Order: sequence, then C-alpha cells, then structure tokens
Amino acid sequence: MTRSPAATALPRCACIDIGSNTTRLLVAEDDGSRLREVVSGRAFTHLGATGAGALGADKIAEVAAIVARQMRLADELGADSLRVVATAAVRQAVDREALAAAIAASCGATLEILCSEDEARLAFRGAIGALAAPPDGVLGVVDVGGGSTELVVGTAAGGVTWSVSLPVGSSSLTRTDLPADPPSQAQLAGLREKLRGLFGRIDAPQPAAAYAVGGNATSLQRLMGAELDRAALTRGLHALVARPSGEIALRLGLHADRARLLPAGILLLDAASRALRAPLLLAGGGLREGIVLEQLAALKA
Repeated sequence: MTRSPAATALPRCACIDIGSNTTRLLVAEDDGSRLREVVSGRAFTHLGATGAGALGADKIAEVAAIVARQMRLADELGADSLRVVATAAVRQAVDREALAAAIAASCGATLEILCSEDEARLAFRGAIGALAAPPDGVLGVVDVGGGSTELVVGTAAGGVTWSVSLPVGSSSLTRTDLPADPPSQAQLAGLREKLRGLFGRIDAPQPAAAYAVGGNATSLQRLMGAELDRAALTRGLHALVARPSGEIALRLGLHADRARLLPAGILLLDAASRALRAPLLLAGGGLREGIVLEQLAALKA
C-alpha cells in the first residue's frame, strides 16, 4: 500500500475488523504522543445474527465488497500498513475459509482470523494505549462483542497476565434470550440468572481499575456517560427497555441495530464488572486501536 502525495508524513496504519455485528475501518496515525484517528467507519453486517454456523454465500459476498471498499479508502488516505481481522462470528463459522478467499479475490487482502487470546491481548493493548496516563498496578479490560466477551487483566508496562473468553455476546444473547422488543422483565431476569452462573465460575484477579471497550460500551456513553458502575448500568437498562429499540435509537441518535443489542450488552457488562469486582470506565480504544498500535510499533522497529 502506497501513501498518497498529499498525505501527512506521520506514520499511518489501518485496521478492518470483521465482527459479529459490524465490519469497521479505523485509520489512525502516530502524532508522537498518542494515537490520532484519521477516519473511522462501520457497516452493520450481522454475521452472528442467525447462529446457523455458516455465513452463507450472500453474506460472504456482502462482507468482501465492504472490505474492498474500506481498503480503498484506507489506501486513498495513505495508510502505510493495513490488517484485515475477524473475530468470533468468523472464527466459529464453518465457511470461514470461503470468506478469506472472497476477500483475497475482491481486494488482495489476507484475512487474519484472531484466536480468543489474540483478541484479548489486542483489546487490552488498545484500551490501555489510548489512556492519557495509564494508572499503575493491575488493570482490567472488558470487551463485549456480538459473539464473544473477553475479560483481560494485566499492567500497562507488562501487558496481559490473565484473560478469559466466553462464547456469549450481545448479538447471540439478543437472539436466544431477549427475542422481544423491548425485552420482557421475565426475559431480562432469565438472562441475568444465566450470566450469573456463567460469570460466577470465573476466578479473575481483581484490578485496581477496569475499562470497557467495544461497540456496546461506546454506544452507552450517550446514555450514561463514561462511568459504567452498577447504578449507571441499572438506570441505563431501565431506560433502554422502556420503549421499542427503534424509538430508543431515535431518541439517543443511535443506529437502530445497535439499540436493539444494548440491553444484552448492559447485562454482559454488569456480569463482567461483578466478575472483576470493579466498576467499569469507558476506554477510548479497543481491538482496532490495539492492532494499529501494533502495526505502528512494527514500522518503528
């Protein structure tokens, strides 16, 4: 990939992240102190919507076309390096190699299907790397995606020391446990109990501070601010289930698809916060930022 003549001389890298709900582009550069976003974009692709175990030919063609379009934009913006990655929905799909082949045919890119350990490591790096002044001591990161949830513990200096990946996310749980729009109180109570059993088996190190990343957490900022403690999560859930997701989306300025997933996302964040025994703060970075930071470090090496 070549830098356009008008592009800045700062090192610039890009990531395309194919998730369970969205396919996202991030182009960012190193301004010498912190990562600076040049452009970001997303398309809702709903790879985890059916839970069928296969992406299917139509969805594969759709995602390959989106990746090609996002790659062209990254190239136009002069990215020195680009990585295309996929997470839980593709990792679990029986036809994931067909998606990799379609992406290669559409734009020549190589698809990296991240294992859960790499997903956790990169989410931690992006979250902590985006902080202006990371605290000392043990830090936690919670990444709630559409098809999986990662809990990660480590330090700013040493990186990840402990992580766990659970095969539940906002998309999969909305489909299986919260089918009504808005969800009923019985459905919410049932999902709380399910998550209590699942997360209750986790023996996580307790961090001094913990951060939430991912589309679910970021979307909640408009409703609850940057502090996602138990009281804020409870208030947010009550507000989100008071009306159908379409009305909530209009009121908060969210995409309707995202608003539909937020009740399950809140319950996952609450369960993860309980497992870490720490309230959550919103982080300015996550998986994509971690990948860009890794690329920038490679350019400097």
